[in-house]
Amino acid sequence: MQYKILGRTGLKVSVIGCGGAVIGIPYYLAHEDTNDPAIQEIFISALERAFELGINYFDTAPGYGNGVGEITYGKALSKHRDKIILASKVTYSGSPDEIQASVEQSLRRLNTDYLDVIQFHGGYFNDQEADVIMNGGRLDMLEKLRDTGKVRFIGITAEVPTGALERMLASQRFDVLQICYNLAYQHTCDHSRECRGISAIAEQYNMGIVTMRTASSGFMQKLLNREFGLNEEAVTRMCIKYVISTPEIDVALVGMRNPKEVEINVTLASDPNDRYNLDELHNRFR
Repeated sequence: MQYKILGRTGLKVSVIGCGGAVIGIPYYLAHEDTNDPAIQEIFISALERAFELGINYFDTAPGYGNGVGEITYGKALSKHRDKIILASKVTYSGSPDEIQASVEQSLRRLNTDYLDVIQFHGGYFNDQEADVIMNGGRLDMLEKLRDTGKVRFIGITAEVPTGALERMLASQRFDVLQICYNLAYQHTCDHSRECRGISAIAEQYNMGIVTMRTASSGFMQKLLNREFGLNEEAVTRMCIKYVISTPEIDVALVGMRNPKEVEINVTLASDPNDRYNLDELHNRFR
């Protein structure tokens, strides 16, 4: 496994991390019951295998199955707590007191005393939402929880770069940015332009950068399979390899539902010399 340093947090993180949505949300599982004991055992075995093979960054959220994802993480990972980086989220729509309660509930479900990273769970931030976070006591509450040791670092997640998101990063009150970046959506870190998107802004502030939708949430797989007959698993590997080949990215989150998926993805991350040259790929004159 290859490791990087997650910006100014100083945390040593695996370049591939476990994304928790597939473990908590039935939609990802053809509407199967994520509380089914047999399914839970498969999830737990996948998380345990991930730890065994060197993955140490595990990301989840209360919204993934109304806490099911966090409970599963707690069952699988609490015995390894001092050897992993654990990240979860809060909604910014709640009051400061509700945010504190949400973090406390996450700690209980995850069977831990602290979170390494707590993140505002966001999408397409506008100025009003940024004001709610920055000036409505929400960010102050996360900083209070950090000061009391309940969380170590503060992050924010977003689907796309916006001016409001840039303004929040410029406050330098956030340590980690988690954002959508993949083969289908590259504006986050645009190697075809000198200006490389919001990843460059995050780097300027020495933030850690984590990607979501690393494998395009199945979009590239379905498209290339239908158009060219390409094997969907091969396309998934290509998508993941592209993201972990991006120097600015510290952790590429991937949803992994069973040990086989874990093993395939860890193999991709094991050889830092087996990476794409993004500048060469984006060179329009070759």
